[in-house]
Amino acid sequence: MMAIAPSFLELFQPTEPLPDALRGSVVAIGNFDGMHRGHQAVLEDAMQEARSSGLKAVMLTFEPHPRSVFRPDSPVFRLTPHAEKAHIAKAIGLDAMISLAFTPEFSSQSPDRFIEDMLLGTFGARKVISGYDFHFGKDRAGTPEFLRAQGLARGFGVTIVDMKADRSGDAVSSTRIRQALEDGALNPANRLLGYRHFFTGTVVHGEKNGRKLGYPTANMRLPENSRLCEGVYAVKLVRADGTLHNGVASFGRRPMFDNGARVFEVHIFDFNEDIYDEEVRVILYGYLRGEARFDSLDGLIAQMDRDSAQARGILSNAKPLSELEERLWG
Repeated sequence: MMAIAPSFLELFQPTEPLPDALRGSVVAIGNFDGMHRGHQAVLEDAMQEARSSGLKAVMLTFEPHPRSVFRPDSPVFRLTPHAEKAHIAKAIGLDAMISLAFTPEFSSQSPDRFIEDMLLGTFGARKVISGYDFHFGKDRAGTPEFLRAQGLARGFGVTIVDMKADRSGDAVSSTRIRQALEDGALNPANRLLGYRHFFTGTVVHGEKNGRKLGYPTANMRLPENSRLCEGVYAVKLVRADGTLHNGVASFGRRPMFDNGARVFEVHIFDFNEDIYDEEVRVILYGYLRGEARFDSLDGLIAQMDRDSAQARGILSNAKPLSELEERLWG
């Protein structure tokens, strides 16, 4: 059973020595973009080992995603940037999440140097947990087998967690989840995650077109590297105070109006507060349809009425996909 840690420490590229309480901990290491069921198996293994040994469980990860450094012309579609990772790590029950800045200089160090300076020097790790496909160091020479051998030679424990498969026997992976979200296959993506996909954004001023149609919206710009499928979604919006609000959202270029830059527009049901400039989270519960152009505004409004009714039905019947999802929003 997962349990939320009584205190949770979140650090990015720490320049000061780690708190004494985190040294000599169990360290789960990986990129963890997605924090999906496979990643959760690694993190839960670290937690179990830490609790049985009276140690702290720490998640060690990297920002930005390594692919964005190695292939800056083709940045990866991020599933869980730093803030989202931290929110999930805290809900899982980890004691801390530490993100290291991933730079060309950092990636060029040898696997031995990373173990010596970071895992042993900075963390004083008693045990290291990683997934079966985690590689580190120059030329990705730090394989799981290398990590295990170094643990034996240097006196720290190593556990390599096997592949997590879905019902079909295929590996749970961030690549599959990204593709599913890009295709509008939201339910399969959410099943692989073990919770519903969510993102964070700041509400910005728009053209007020929704208000004119009787559907005022809270508008957000998604990152340029987002490849989320354009279309209409049943969503919940989470405000900074933790309150959840049901709604229906449209993501795309607004072909009935300016056909411009992509915007994620959320119509919150039964809500009339001003939330401009507020940072919110949006949880995707259902993909209803693709973006479309209609013959008239009356046709668009009629479809929006149908979308809203469908979204209300999906949200009223929604149950948590896991204990983790209950902890995320409970």
